[in-house]
Amino acid sequence: MSILVIIPAAGSGSRFGGSIPKQFQPLAGKPIVQFVVERFLLSGIAGRIVVPVAEALLQEMDIDAYFMEYDDDRSGDFRPLRYLPKGKMVVLGLVTTKFGELEHKDTLKRRIAEAAQYAPLEQLALSPQCGFSSTVHGNNIAVEAQRSKLRLVIETAQEVWGQS
Repeated sequence: MSILVIIPAAGSGSRFGGSIPKQFQPLAGKPIVQFVVERFLLSGIAGRIVVPVAEALLQEMDIDAYFMEYDDDRSGDFRPLRYLPKGKMVVLGLVTTKFGELEHKDTLKRRIAEAAQYAPLEQLALSPQCGFSSTVHGNNIAVEAQRSKLRLVIETAQEVWGQS
């Protein structure tokens, strides 16, 4: 039996040092939230863990851009983008690097439009969800398929945001 665990984590904790959100404070050399998630997974208690940290990540961290993977159902929806403040960017990783099948441009445009319901289009960008060789063995995807996916990203971005 797999148990869903939800770990609520949000807000700066002044009692933990103020400017760093408490879920990112170090514990055993890792952010607290990472430490807790790893412990749940290693114990076998949880098969799926959800950590709602979007508000803290997007509003409280001093970061200019976020690269977010949205290439599969496991990635969730775009609602967390509602916390994106002005002046910050989100790069939507909508094109998978896990397999060679090419996404449909219309699907990418529809997903970008969905994301734009939660964050302004001018604060969004498009990319593959990860590198094409993100494991020690790389992903099983042909070089030409990689090129096709990169061309798709460029063409879609130009159609959505214009030439630059």
